[in-house]
Amino acid sequence: MHFGLAGKTALICASTSGLGRATARALAEEGVHVVVTGRSGERAKEVAGELPGAVGVGCDLVADGGAEQLLTAAREAVGDLDILVLNGPGPAPGPARATDTTGVEQAIATLVTPQQILVQGTLPAMVEKGWGRILSISSTSVQAPLPNLSLSNLGRAALAGYLKTLAAEVAAHGVTVNSLLPGRIATPRARQIDEAAAERTSRPLDEVEAASKATIPAGRYGEPDEFGAVAAFLCSTQAAYITGTALRCDGGMVPTL
Repeated sequence: MHFGLAGKTALICASTSGLGRATARALAEEGVHVVVTGRSGERAKEVAGELPGAVGVGCDLVADGGAEQLLTAAREAVGDLDILVLNGPGPAPGPARATDTTGVEQAIATLVTPQQILVQGTLPAMVEKGWGRILSISSTSVQAPLPNLSLSNLGRAALAGYLKTLAAEVAAHGVTVNSLLPGRIATPRARQIDEAAAERTSRPLDEVEAASKATIPAGRYGEPDEFGAVAAFLCSTQAAYITGTALRCDGGMVPTL
């Protein structure tokens, strides 16, 4: 299936590794002119060099003015954006009962404010052209909040609510707005989480991984390219009637409809 994306332009946030990189690769293989981003400009350019028609831009998205700087650099590189993929790390873990005002402000500053700036900066051109795709790489915590991640749960849910509201407002203009919720995908981040759990519980790493996989009906972690393929589909011309949706890519892990 050809996704009808050849010649489109895309900004993929936090795309030098993991799920962002897999999404950038999937879109680039569909002929999209991709802007790869990360805190390290050198790393962004290195990853972009591995993809056809891609460019790398270094930017700290959560720094003051970071989102605006990234938009400017992306437009200079590829022109107006047809596709915007929101992505990035969450706040530090912690229980809800220990959450304070500073933590809440930090969660919003990390997971909502820069994303809203990027959306508002790219949306007018999409509406004018009558075509656009906004996709958030989020977390299954949007549907099933995860223990000890109260600030991440808070920020990701807030962004999901904003995007759901936006989806209804721009659907008639040919712009779709969706969230893609990864479960356990075999990325460096997943490896770090398992290593930390092994150290914390004094268990072998392979035992920790086996226990984690046992909670997944598919019996394994997902591959990054599998996730990237779903992301590319949600950005495709064929997915024009899918909007306002939060789609899980989790091997059946979350036990809800």
